[in-house]
Amino acid sequence: MTERPFTHRHWQSADGLTLHFRDYAGGRGGRAPVVCLHGLTRNARDFGALAPHIAANSGRRVLVPEMRGRGRSGYAADPASYTVPTYVADVIALLAQEGIARFVAIGTSMGGLITLGIAAIAPERIVGVALNDIGPVVEPAGLERIRGYVGQGGSYPTWVHAARALAELYGPAHPDYALADWLAMAKRSMVLVSNGRIAFDYDMKIAEPILAGETGADAVDLWPMLRALSGKPAVLVRGALSEILSAETLARMQAELPGARAVTVPATGHAPTLDEAEVRAAIDAMLAEAA
Repeated sequence: MTERPFTHRHWQSADGLTLHFRDYAGGRGGRAPVVCLHGLTRNARDFGALAPHIAANSGRRVLVPEMRGRGRSGYAADPASYTVPTYVADVIALLAQEGIARFVAIGTSMGGLITLGIAAIAPERIVGVALNDIGPVVEPAGLERIRGYVGQGGSYPTWVHAARALAELYGPAHPDYALADWLAMAKRSMVLVSNGRIAFDYDMKIAEPILAGETGADAVDLWPMLRALSGKPAVLVRGALSEILSAETLARMQAELPGARAVTVPATGHAPTLDEAEVRAAIDAMLAEAA
């Protein structure tokens, strides 16, 4: 049996939740660690390939937290806490526990919004950044699509049934996926539950603030938060078919962050996996430059 490249660890939120993160030990000391932040309905398994690659190749420690209500992290008693400002506070608490003053942030979708939230209050702590299919403008059509599926629940008798359900839901975003790719996505985003069926690995109540329009980011101007990252090594990733991040917004992000590496992944919507060769190369280059 292959030894896993990480340890399961935990931290406490201000409101008493026990939250989980994967901790990948780096091979060389002295370099700022990397914190990988997942998307809305996702978990630490999304970085199952990227995180060990970073730890092995850059020598950096990699932390992959699971936000409240996802994966092995506790579910919130109050669904109103499922908002970006709360997630920012939770990540700050993790950094405090681990004594991390400076870090590289890699954020997919919601994870990118969390990164921008940290940049708003403590930009000096971020020494490098990768934003995956997210920016200061979230396209209304993409947001409506998310509202149409988040928190809907459902369960499946086999992994193949689960994979086919994902293909039906996300097919337009990944037109080149084969059944094996959908199975891989199912095993990253779903889990075997107590009744023997397969279900999404998140608290369905995370949908409540989104459906109510109370995410904490909807009415905020995020461009100043992006500009707070100016001068830092940066990667901006967009899926060519994305309904969340437009080509126009990406172009403006490049203008706001001169020197940022922009990668558009063909035949892909929301969101790229970050395992694509061109994305991996850009992230490796960013990490080589970051302090």
